[in-house]
Amino acid sequence: MKRYVILISGRGSNMEALLDAALPGLCAAVISNRPDAAGLAAAASRGVGAVAIDHRGFASREAFDAALAAEIERHAADLVLLAGFMRGLTDSFVHRYAGRLMNIHPSLLPAFPGIRTHARALEAGVRLHGCSVHFVTPALDGGPIVAQAAVPVLAGDDEASLGRRVLDEEHRLFPRVARWFLEERLHLVGARVQLAGETAVGGALHVPHAL
Repeated sequence: MKRYVILISGRGSNMEALLDAALPGLCAAVISNRPDAAGLAAAASRGVGAVAIDHRGFASREAFDAALAAEIERHAADLVLLAGFMRGLTDSFVHRYAGRLMNIHPSLLPAFPGIRTHARALEAGVRLHGCSVHFVTPALDGGPIVAQAAVPVLAGDDEASLGRRVLDEEHRLFPRVARWFLEERLHLVGARVQLAGETAVGGALHVPHAL
């Protein structure tokens, strides 16, 4: 059975969606860089080991990433899922987990990498917004896209209402992609995503709202 860990920094709603999805693998731990992250208690309540590694206790980003990697290795993780992990990772960490490090991002990448994605989407006047699951590379939110889910931007939307609809899609999309990986259907070969049993469109997969 494959093992995975989930990295969080806050409330962990995507983490909860992953844990509630009965994935074909073992969640070995939920790890946060913030000891006060609400998601740690949510993980513990589900019987999952919850670990805090406070980044403020390290002199450098490299030192923190080394401690984080040591904890991941202690759990022998095959897959590392960034579920609202709000801390940049060093290139050496990213390269160490290349092909088994994935992130959920609240935009239709490559549009709106970084933060404030819902506000920026509204400011830009786009008609579609959404979320993307991608393999992590050193480029910020620039790794190969595995799957995306789109929602319409409605006339009365504000940042909060748009964000809620996107988050609903995140909760559907991330467990689906994690399942593909744990079932050994999903692989990163070079810079290309390969997935058995699905039709690729332009190197990515669009997951409609109904799925």
